This record gives sequence, C-alpha cells and structure tokens, in this order.
Amino acid sequence: MVTPSEQIEHIYRQVERRNPGEAEFHQAVREVLECLGPVLAKYPEYADQKIIERICEPERQLIFRVPWQDDRGVVQIARGFRVGFNSALGPYKGGLRFHPSVYLGIIKFLGFEQIFKNALTGLPIGGAKGGSDFDPKGRSDSEIMRFCQSFMTTLCHYLGEYTDVPAGDIGVGAREIGYLFGQYKRITNRYESGVLTGKSPEWGGALVRREATGYGTVYFVEEMLKSRGDSIEGKRCTVSGSGNVAIYAIEKLQQLGAKVIACSDSNGIIHDPRGIDLTLLKQLKEVERRRISDYTAHRDASYVQGGVIWDIPCDVALPCATQNELDETSAKTLVRNGCVAVGEGANMPTTPGGVRTFIGAGIAYGPGKAANAGGVATSALEMQQNASRDAWTFEHTERRLHEIMKNIHQDCFETAKEFGSPGNYLIGANIVGFRRVAQAMLAFGII
Repeated sequence: MVTPSEQIEHIYRQVERRNPGEAEFHQAVREVLECLGPVLAKYPEYADQKIIERICEPERQLIFRVPWQDDRGVVQIARGFRVGFNSALGPYKGGLRFHPSVYLGIIKFLGFEQIFKNALTGLPIGGAKGGSDFDPKGRSDSEIMRFCQSFMTTLCHYLGEYTDVPAGDIGVGAREIGYLFGQYKRITNRYESGVLTGKSPEWGGALVRREATGYGTVYFVEEMLKSRGDSIEGKRCTVSGSGNVAIYAIEKLQQLGAKVIACSDSNGIIHDPRGIDLTLLKQLKEVERRRISDYTAHRDASYVQGGVIWDIPCDVALPCATQNELDETSAKTLVRNGCVAVGEGANMPTTPGGVRTFIGAGIAYGPGKAANAGGVATSALEMQQNASRDAWTFEHTERRLHEIMKNIHQDCFETAKEFGSPGNYLIGANIVGFRRVAQAMLAFGII
C-alpha cells in the first residue's frame, strides 16, 4: 500500500518533470507538499480526486509580447505573463511584477503561493500572478506609461472583476496601476474599477491598501508573540527592503513601540541604532526615488554596501524584499544573536534551510503566505467597495485588516495544533489554505 508520503513524493517528481528549469516554482510546491501527508491520511478523497495534482497545474498560462518605444524613439520588446492558477474560491487575484528577473518560473511560484495566501484570508478570491521582465528603474514617466499601455492592450482581453483582478507588486505601484487602468478603460469602454486594485483613493482605491502588506505582517508577528506571552513593544527590529512593504512595516512597528534599527535596498544596508527616521526614509524612497545610501547624508548612521542586514543583532526580523534573501547561514546568525520572531513580508524570502533553522530553534516563524496576506486581503476589501460603489474610512479599513490578520493567525495556530505540530505556522498555514481550496474543488467536480 502506498503511504501518503510516497504519494506526495511521486506528485512532486511529476511537477519537476513537467516544469523543468523553474527552481522557484519547485521550491514553493515542495514547501506546501511536505506539509500535506497528514491531510491525505485524514482525507483520502483528496488523493482519489487528484486534488494536489490539479492544484499544481495552472488553469491557464498567458505569455505575450510587449513592444514599446523609449524616449529616444528606439523600439523595445519585453515579455508579459499572466498565470491564473486556481479559481475555486473566486476570481483570479494576484499582483503584477515588473522586474528584469521575471520569467515564467517566478510567476508560477508567486501564483502558486497566492492560491493559499488568498484562501487564508477567508475572502472569495482565487490565486494568480503576472508581470513582465520590463525594468521600470531609471525610466521616465512617459516610458512607463507607454509600456503599461502596450502591456494592457493584450492583457485586457483576459481580465474582468468576476474573472481576473490584478494588483501591484515589485515595480508596480499606484502610478503603474493608473496607466494600466486608463488603457483598460480606453479599450473596453467600461469604468470597471473593480478590475484592478491598488488604485489611488481619488478614483476607487482603498485607503490602507498602500500600508496593508507591511501593517499586516506586523499584526501577524504581534499575534505570534502574544501567543507566547510576549509583546512587540520595546523589541529591536530589522526590516529588509525599503519599498512599500518595508516602509509600512517600519511605520507599524514604530506605532506599536518597537525600535527599527536597520533597513536596506538592493545595494546595501543602513544601520541606525537610534532608530530609523521614517520621515526621512519616506522622503528618499517615495518622493525622491533615491538609494538608501543617501540616508547617511542627513543622519548619523552607518551604510554598508553589499552588507547582510541579518548580521545585525535584533529581536524581530522582517524580510520584506524578495524571494530567497535570507539563507541558512543568516538564519543561524539571527538565532545565535537572540532573534525571537521572524515575519515574512515578502514572498518566500527564506530558503528551505533557513526555514528549518527557525523551526528547529523554536522561534516564532510566520511564513509569507500567512504573514504578508494583508495586502491581498485589503485588495479584496477594495473590490468590495468598488462593487458597492462605496468608500470606507482609513480607520474602518484598517480595523478590517487587523481582524483578518488575527483570524489568519488563529486559524494557523489551531490547525497546527490539530495536526500535531503546535506552534508551527508553516504547517498550519499550508493546511488551512489547502483544505479550503480542496473542499471547493471537490464540490465543483472534475473541472
């Protein structure tokens, strides 16, 4: 008789064989599958109906050419992607990433993660991801507008508020969402504001959406610490990145009484033992779009080009930059230096060796699909407002976000205990998300 573990290993080998060269996707799939042995033992119908195999295969994959013209008049060619992974719980929902590292494997890893992250919110949204290998860094507003218009000219045919609702991700903020929506409106002749989220509040966006991922990550860490009789107040924190997620994670940490002593960008790290000056950081990154190294021109802090932020001793670490940024060596350094909690504000920022280190050391570890679900949760709240032609206050929306993050923590905490792994949020998150999607798929039949 084949054991659940053997079934899962066979499924994983099939995924590797059918998706060659997509390392990030393989990593994301393995992380989920390794948690599902007890689930298959408890629910044999999942194996009978090939639920795992069906979840690992996207419902649709779109790859398309994006021609555009730069300010010199030179024609450029980028590649666009949109992978609709699973719509069992609702329309496809997931961001668009514009970055030169983007290829099909990255989009599939992100879309696969999105299935379970979206399920964890308890809101009716499926999982998807998209983007392009276009690099917006150093481009003028006019160049970005022309690229976004070309990108949406193809993508618009596959979107709709009941079909697929993209949002922003790395390289795609309110500016890009505006250009994308403008082109969608122009082509379709519909003011279908619910078709994109992350919009400006002046024309249909939700208040708190900009802050949501960073705020949500901190709320999740706060709940993990509370479950251990601890608090975030007074904790020394390091936050990788200095983009949208990192900035608003820093903001919420400071509001809750923590001291953030370091942040970073792709070039290096800032260490400010007195605490990061958030006003200065926002001015540099959100207004002037400058590098983090410029922080030292205004404040007595140290900058280390190419430095490793995790070498700085801290109580709480929030990786908020990109995938696989925190490896096993850095994880061991954090544990050795007394770190008590890690909350992932980015998607899969910790390598498998790093995850094993955190769980083995018994520290509070919040995986990204749970800890950074606040962004997509608030996107779903934005969809609700658009559908009802309503606009909520900042306070109301943040209160909803806080409730959702508390519920996600509670669901993960209780499920980990149910399956014999108390305190293991990785197992809890993967099983909660998988079970919700699996039940819907069973209800719909073999489609």
